[in-house]
Amino acid sequence: MDEIKILISGDKAVSVQMGEEISLEVNRRVLMLRAEMDRNPIPGVTETMPTYASLMVHYNPEVIRYRDLCKEIKVRAAAMQPLPEGEKRIVEVPVCYGGEYGPDLELCAKLEKTTPEEIIRKHSQHDYYVYMLGFAPGHPYAARFAEPYSFKRRETARVMIPGRSVVVQQNLSDLIPFDQPCGWNIIGQTPCDICNYKKEDPFLVHAGEWIRHRPVTPEEYQEIRARVEEGTWERTIIS
Repeated sequence: MDEIKILISGDKAVSVQMGEEISLEVNRRVLMLRAEMDRNPIPGVTETMPTYASLMVHYNPEVIRYRDLCKEIKVRAAAMQPLPEGEKRIVEVPVCYGGEYGPDLELCAKLEKTTPEEIIRKHSQHDYYVYMLGFAPGHPYAARFAEPYSFKRRETARVMIPGRSVVVQQNLSDLIPFDQPCGWNIIGQTPCDICNYKKEDPFLVHAGEWIRHRPVTPEEYQEIRARVEEGTWERTIIS
């Protein structure tokens, strides 16, 4: 196993670097370490947060000191077990593309020298791997591994875009949990809450899961949204 790097991140956290690149292999090593730390908790560790290529470990320095924490992390890194092979947890996310929900869809098609339908096909017919949650609570950073778009983010970011927007650039796609600034292209919107603190599990998706976008009509969007607001909608997991 490659040597890990442990970097100080303030007085109550360390960043455990599992690799130098953004890749599925490195990210799975991050999740392997998190799983090992869940199986064998370190006293004083209060939270672990996976990112693209590292695991942020928050701890209480009154319970465990920095040097002891590093030793314990290295013990667990050496004991990491491979994640189950063939296990792919896919979360289906309905999306209404274009129109008022996706104001940049036509522009994206123009940049790509293709049709809006082809932009939608590429987005909805490939699963996206969730590397991490960040920027805002429940905000997934996800990527697909085939047929990337050629366009990047917008030249000028918007000060605010609507929550539940579906935004894209190149091979990446994010779900925007709340009204917030964003420089990416909006091609649609999901009727689902990305983050809802009224639920025991507030997040729609998690690191290590996959997203499959399902196109819906405006009428279907409104029907699903009504069920979400009533609390009767349940997310679909495809295994």
